[in-house]
Amino acid sequence: MDIAAIKTEMNEAAHGAATKFFLERLGGVDRYACGFAWITVDPEHKGNTRLGKDERAVLEQLGFSKDWTGKAYQLWNPSRMHVQNVDTLEVGAQAGAAVLKRHGFNAYHGSRLD
Repeated sequence: MDIAAIKTEMNEAAHGAATKFFLERLGGVDRYACGFAWITVDPEHKGNTRLGKDERAVLEQLGFSKDWTGKAYQLWNPSRMHVQNVDTLEVGAQAGAAVLKRHGFNAYHGSRLD
């Protein structure tokens, strides 16, 4: 598994999808509903096993950190877009999660209004 390549692919997919949405759907103007978006990955293995420790190390190399439960890992604003429009950020999170799913991670996106 080439972690650096997966991270690059995830970042490019998230940023590309969010940028396209922002320019085409919002005309490049940050407006409407404000909010946040993220990607969550639920580790497959228990954290106290060798496989679990290795899995968590990979997630951290991808830029993820533990969520508030201490069980799942999250990456906030994977598109790295500096906008407040929740739809733009969510499109980026969806694209990033799709890349991770293709690489075998139990990934999904989330969002909330501010």
